[in-house]
Amino acid sequence: MENPTRTDRLIKADLHVHTVGSGHGFSTVKENADAAVEMGMELIALTDHGPSVPQGAHNWYFWNLNHVPGIYKNLVILRGCEANIIPDSDPYESRWGIDVADIVARRLDYVTIGFHPTTGFDEGDEDKNTTALIRAMQNPYVDQFNHPGNLIEFPLDVDAVIAAAIEYNVVLEINNSSLNPLGARAGSKMLEIKFAAKAYAAGATLSINSDAHHSTGIGNVEPALSYANEQGIPSSAFLNTSAQAVIEHITAKRDRPLLAASQADL
Repeated sequence: MENPTRTDRLIKADLHVHTVGSGHGFSTVKENADAAVEMGMELIALTDHGPSVPQGAHNWYFWNLNHVPGIYKNLVILRGCEANIIPDSDPYESRWGIDVADIVARRLDYVTIGFHPTTGFDEGDEDKNTTALIRAMQNPYVDQFNHPGNLIEFPLDVDAVIAAAIEYNVVLEINNSSLNPLGARAGSKMLEIKFAAKAYAAGATLSINSDAHHSTGIGNVEPALSYANEQGIPSSAFLNTSAQAVIEHITAKRDRPLLAASQADL
């Protein structure tokens, strides 16, 4: 599938985008937003890495995301994070084993979670990984589980995870970056798609995102979308076909104080 033009783009919202705030991203918020506008996107979610990864952003960074406009040139910007799943909980920070504090997560527009190297799960223990992930999914502020098909590095009980995602209303992602042959998750390409096909058959909510670490990657999901279509997942199955669909979904789950303030300005 060739990269579509601005007018025929099927996926209008990118729910997994990084900036220089992640420590290993290479574009600013403004550069990403301008790229999204140029691509004809309606919405992006800023999901910089939490503090457990090397050079990840501090909780103060996420707390101060209220300074980023929620609407920019008619583009909706969700102020969010990619929190790391961690083995232990700090009752004064997060009760659900993620590295972004509850008091911060509940302010954010979109909270994603994921497994990453060096954050406590490198031994490849399926039971440990699954237990920790489901505990994180129980967090009422968590919205999406990123790159779930990375089962080589982080094996999971797939059926249990999909059931938990449905029970706790957590979006499961297809991650276009996992298809990059030069990327860190290159070996998980088809596992990512097959995970999504099983989740789709079970009735889980799906998104398909770029995981862009540079502005030129914003909205680039066409390779993953082509594979998904081949596996029987129609483009219409994805939550992020429009900004409106995303906003309706996330506001039905919980209050979003920053988003609500931005929408009031429209």
